[in-house]
Amino acid sequence: MLETLRNALKVSDIKEKLIFTLLMILVYRVGAHIPVPGLDKSVLESMFQGDFFGFLDIMAGGAFRNFTVFALGIMPYINASIIIQLLTVVIPYLERLSKEGPEGRKKIVQLTRYGTVVLGTLQGIGMTVYLRPALLSQTLPSYIVVVATLTAGTAFLMWLGEMITDKGIGNGISIIIFAGIISAIPGGIMTLYTYLVSGEMGFMALIAFLVIALAAIVGIVAIHEGERRMPVQYAKRVIGRKVYGGQSTHIPLKVNQAGVIPIIFAMSILMFPATIASWFPESGFANVVSRVFDFTSIWYLLTYALLIFFFTYFYTAVSFNPADVAENLKKHGGFIPGYRPGRPTASYIERVMSRITFSGALFLALIALMPNIISAFTGINTQIGGTSLLITVGVALDTMKQLEGQLLMRHYQGFMS
Repeated sequence: MLETLRNALKVSDIKEKLIFTLLMILVYRVGAHIPVPGLDKSVLESMFQGDFFGFLDIMAGGAFRNFTVFALGIMPYINASIIIQLLTVVIPYLERLSKEGPEGRKKIVQLTRYGTVVLGTLQGIGMTVYLRPALLSQTLPSYIVVVATLTAGTAFLMWLGEMITDKGIGNGISIIIFAGIISAIPGGIMTLYTYLVSGEMGFMALIAFLVIALAAIVGIVAIHEGERRMPVQYAKRVIGRKVYGGQSTHIPLKVNQAGVIPIIFAMSILMFPATIASWFPESGFANVVSRVFDFTSIWYLLTYALLIFFFTYFYTAVSFNPADVAENLKKHGGFIPGYRPGRPTASYIERVMSRITFSGALFLALIALMPNIISAFTGINTQIGGTSLLITVGVALDTMKQLEGQLLMRHYQGFMS
């Protein structure tokens, strides 16, 4: 990795892209400390003392708990992208756009932007209603200012991510999330140091925590890079006096095809009742939700894991269609050894993909429940959970691959050399 960065700094245009990316990250971190106007900070601190919104705060790089202009983070854009992607399978118009090449993708991107603004506005209204005790002025203009500020912050982050993608290195949205999660690491290290000095945590507990964290990182890298290579053989075709085809290749099937999306979906569903209950803290509904959706209860953890399994299979089925893969192989004269083209091939791919998806879903569930596992074995409440670690390692690997690809293009001599 260090060698790749050293080589990248020697290429002028890649160096400029790296500097541009760092400057955009700096802009994001500065904006994460600009507070939303019209709110009492002392009241905000008392309302955000719990860990209920911990995941959102990590994803927003600490901007959520401080309620700055980037408090909503990039989550509305992520949710809008996932919703549009799922609707592509259901709505014929979106399916046609996805198959129209660059022009169709531009229209889908535009729809995603509109969806981001809509979701950002709705989430801004919900958060403003929840934080109404912290408003200095309980008037309609004050509500409008807060909602408009939050929505504008999300829209600006969306633009910032697109700028990084176009003129920088890596996927801009992922880089922003990565920067937000990384910003919490110094605070986490200081928390561990405080626990160690105060005696709340023993030295052996710290060692156990570091071993579990290292094992989690190794597991994430293995699963992220893991794939099942399904062999494919192309039949020979004689056209005129030339023979085409006959080569062997493979279909790479990712172990974690769905990425971190199942965890986000499962957490959103589990947080929805608690979010509604937080608007009416003194009601009976809030008391029932607080008992049923207790983050430490076995029923909550079991439901969380089952939802992750469901959404892993659901998203994999939406994003990967074995019938289409089998049909494309048949059109181009390819086949899987031992299976006839068409339906038998599709059935075999579906069966293999189901087994791989189970492994990916099990891994995602363990990663999502890792903070509870660490707390049970070491007694340490971590600020960065398994989901954040999964995103961080995945973004780092993907960015380094893109950087290595750009270096390869600039140093490749070609067959004429």
